[in-house]
Amino acid sequence: MQRDELRNYLDRFLEVARFRDYCPNGLQVEGRGDIRLLVCGVTACQALLDAAVALDADAILVHHGWFWRGEDARVVGIRRTRLATLLRHDINLFAFHLPLDHHPGLGNNMQLARLFGWLPDGRCGEDESCWLATLTAVAASVVADQVGSVLGRPTQLIGDAERQVKRVAWCSGGAQGYFEQAIAAGADLFLSGEISEPTVHLARESGIPYLAAGHHATERYGVQALGHHLKERFGLDCRFIDIDNPV
Repeated sequence: MQRDELRNYLDRFLEVARFRDYCPNGLQVEGRGDIRLLVCGVTACQALLDAAVALDADAILVHHGWFWRGEDARVVGIRRTRLATLLRHDINLFAFHLPLDHHPGLGNNMQLARLFGWLPDGRCGEDESCWLATLTAVAASVVADQVGSVLGRPTQLIGDAERQVKRVAWCSGGAQGYFEQAIAAGADLFLSGEISEPTVHLARESGIPYLAAGHHATERYGVQALGHHLKERFGLDCRFIDIDNPV
């Protein structure tokens, strides 16, 4: 598959132009023109780059790429090493942040819903970033145990563990800033990847429990689903590599 064909398809399929993001979405580093092996991962860290080089990959597709707003733009240190790896081996880097969270079929939030058996029936938050579903009433502690079992890692539940959850809201990654909007939308529990200090007090004082399930853990699935889609549609060899991250 040609690089530009893949770039154009992904930009359209993920509706990149819709989003005001913190980074450029799409092709971030240009490599060779012919793509036969695509390595998928969560973050374009050095370990993922090295794994792609070992496989002689032509391109890498990630959720967390480079060139974030507000970063030091100088190409020194770790940034230089990472960029040099791609350029030396002529490997393309594709990254999709918010577009891969939002996608209604393959995005991180939809994949979480499928894993947990939740049927999305609403949205809330800025740009409708948070998803909502109605559950058969169950204690928040039970939801936390189920989520931890599915994701294969401990979760952190803050607030009323015995609260009956009939309405759940979630947004993958670092979405603790949407907690108040989820509460306003009627959620009995809010799930995201990360938790910050003010979130603890909000959960305690509002009576709405907050479930932190891991930034990496909640964002492993969109990029895998996208890789499967590309394999089925184009016959592209797509291989997911999970670089362990406890956060």
